[in-house]
Amino acid sequence: MDTLTAMKISASALKAERARLNIAAMNLANANTTRTIEGGPYKAKSVVFAAKPLEGVNFKDALNSTTERLRTVEVVQVSEDKAPFKELYDPSHPDADENGVVRFPNVNVAEQMVDMMSARRSYEANVTALDSVKNMALKALEIGN
Repeated sequence: MDTLTAMKISASALKAERARLNIAAMNLANANTTRTIEGGPYKAKSVVFAAKPLEGVNFKDALNSTTERLRTVEVVQVSEDKAPFKELYDPSHPDADENGVVRFPNVNVAEQMVDMMSARRSYEANVTALDSVKNMALKALEIGN
């Protein structure tokens, strides 16, 4: 495995974790949104990741059993949470129904914060991996001189 391959793998993880962080931030920002363009309260979203084979592997590398196990990560879907909406009795709210019940988003704030922290730590780990690859490449160039 060369340095560019390692960088591709870490870069794909950085991109995926950034998407997860953005979705969690969007969920938190809309935690109290009772009316959307589509109608009804905001629906919490989550990101689905999938491992995909490393692209750009040449024939010689494909014959190498370790190369075929290398995978990158990508976002394959952003799905809506199927959990029920939170309901609160507040007849004075502008979005209350005829019974005075307001439906609030199904966003679990604690869960979203944990997801954000996890995405941040994964992002930092991949930045560290990229730094390590860069430093190894620089050391290799120093040896060659």
